[in-house]
Amino acid sequence: MENNHKGSELAPSRRDWLKTSMLGSAALLAGVPAQAAPEAKKKEGKRYPLAVSTYSYWHFQQEKYPIEKVIEHAARLGFDGVEILHRQMENETIPYMNKLKRLAFDNGLSLPLLSIHQSFVQPKAEDRRKDVEHTIKCINLATQMGIPAIRMNTGSWRTVKRDANYYKDGKEPPMEGFTDKDAIRWCIDSMGECLVAAEKAGVVLAIENHWGLSSNIDYLLEIYKPLASSPAMGMNVDTGNFVGDPYPQFERLAPYATIVQAKTYYGGGHFYDLELDYKRIASILRKANFKGYISLEMEGKEDPETAVSKSLKLFREVFS
Repeated sequence: MENNHKGSELAPSRRDWLKTSMLGSAALLAGVPAQAAPEAKKKEGKRYPLAVSTYSYWHFQQEKYPIEKVIEHAARLGFDGVEILHRQMENETIPYMNKLKRLAFDNGLSLPLLSIHQSFVQPKAEDRRKDVEHTIKCINLATQMGIPAIRMNTGSWRTVKRDANYYKDGKEPPMEGFTDKDAIRWCIDSMGECLVAAEKAGVVLAIENHWGLSSNIDYLLEIYKPLASSPAMGMNVDTGNFVGDPYPQFERLAPYATIVQAKTYYGGGHFYDLELDYKRIASILRKANFKGYISLEMEGKEDPETAVSKSLKLFREVFS
């Protein structure tokens, strides 16, 4: 009985020793101190996926910058995706589009956005119809390339020159005999037609604050909200396209954002200069629970070879 009693006293300490020994061995195998083994690894915060627009390398110069080269640069620098500017495409043939899709895939990159141009601020129904048809054609292009979203514009009256003053105040009077309310109705009706095709294709139409009518954020939301029930309706918020103080306006649009285009202006802007506080912008996006892509539009005069890299470094710091 005595020996059994002693054995029962030793059993717990033996079990404790075995437990400690096994934990220590596991910790040594993992290359960490034994006392650190039981601790759970801290969860890292979400990092927004970062894309680069092909526009960042072109800026509408006479000679188009090849999209293939942008994809290669993006992969080398460590971007997550490439936004394709429709006007920068070499052509619209299936072999060309398949080549871009395959090149992105081989380089581990997504193609999150196709940026197109159109205007629904046109008094003639036949002119609006042409841009509806253009948009539907671009939905088919996006589908072919596996691109899930298209950047959409409202359009503008084009009654004033696009100079430095315009980019400061965004003021643009309607054509004689018409009002901004007419243009808002045209945009809603035309976007509605495009959404029918977009829903079938599974492509999001992300309307942007892209000057013209959309310089007025109230107008932009007046167009967006009646269409928001469509699963294909989205919003692309551009950090550089606000008139006046950008942050309160950005805060209003952030809850609706499907994707964000973020501008930088290294070397001075081609059209205008802005000093944007991206830490503040990142805070607004987190508060709005934004989870999508942030796509760089480097719009400065500095060589993209250096300016795009600088922009990516900045975005990694603030959007991580």
